Amino acid sequence: MIVVKMGGGEGLGIDGLCADVAALVNGHTDVKDGQRLVLVHGGSHETNVLSAKLGHPARFVTSLSGYQSRFTDRETLEIFALVVAGKLNKLLVERLQGLGVNALGLSGLDGRLLEGQRKSVLKIREEGKSKVLRGDWSGTVERVNIGLLQLLLDNGYTPVVAPLAVSYAGEMVNVDADRAAAAIASALRAETLVILSNVPGLLSRFPDEGSLVPFIRRDRVEEYAAYAQGRMKKKVLGAQEALAGGVGRVVLADGRIEAPVSQALAGRGTVIQ
Repeated sequence: MIVVKMGGGEGLGIDGLCADVAALVNGHTDVKDGQRLVLVHGGSHETNVLSAKLGHPARFVTSLSGYQSRFTDRETLEIFALVVAGKLNKLLVERLQGLGVNALGLSGLDGRLLEGQRKSVLKIREEGKSKVLRGDWSGTVERVNIGLLQLLLDNGYTPVVAPLAVSYAGEMVNVDADRAAAAIASALRAETLVILSNVPGLLSRFPDEGSLVPFIRRDRVEEYAAYAQGRMKKKVLGAQEALAGGVGRVVLADGRIEAPVSQALAGRGTVIQ
């Protein structure tokens, strides 16, 4: 059982990813009888583009602990849902269906697949000052509907999951896709979580792609997390949460290359184990 998180950054195409996923699921690789797989995807770049076109440009903020995230007011939430649960999710399902994979697209909102508390208030640091932002529609995944996932997997479906969740009050919330993938991988006790992005993995001298860190022991992740810049911080955090939740290994890998998942499974990228 593997969980793959496809990044939502610029420059990540879906053709190579879908072809690789299809080969793994359909057993056209050295994986006997095919691989049970859940695909989680982001949509940050596409959301930024559409938000700008609609006159509501994206706003990114940095938490007091140093993590960057999108400030999600209600209008931004609805734009995000349009992009990730609409366009991108269905493009991925279409491509996979065309390759013989019985993909089923859903968001974490559907069937309460992903559930957690809405964080309506954000504490951020901006221009050296601590501020409080109200009216946010984001959250953190605290529960995974494992029965729904198992039902789909046991009946031959490959779930394709968009990073929306439902609050305990029944509200739609935006959740971080890397951490959502980590929660799903933990719930499924996956052997491997692959997190794909537009860099080769964790870089010790970002953005020098020749400074890839190839391997990290799980007890040294905190030490190496100091190298993480920007969005990579959330990916490393997701890796830590997945390992703590029982996942065997996490690979931070390059989503721009041919057969990105297969190459990650073979150890190309930053392997945390």
